[in-house]
Amino acid sequence: MAKVKIGEFVNQVKTEAGKIVWPTGRETVQTTILVLIMATILSFFFLGVDTVFSYIVSWLTSLAR
Repeated sequence: MAKVKIGEFVNQVKTEAGKIVWPTGRETVQTTILVLIMATILSFFFLGVDTVFSYIVSWLTSLAR
């Protein structure tokens, strides 16, 4: 592996950092809202799945008594 001098490395980092495209404020808000909505939907989904499995396990353990 070729060694890169520190100065050249710093210049490469600056060049690559200049290529970054930051999201606009509107895009950030839209993405945040979408993430919150999806997290809420998934939390209710997993609450339902957990509740169903809880009832199944309770029913199965009641058969063993």
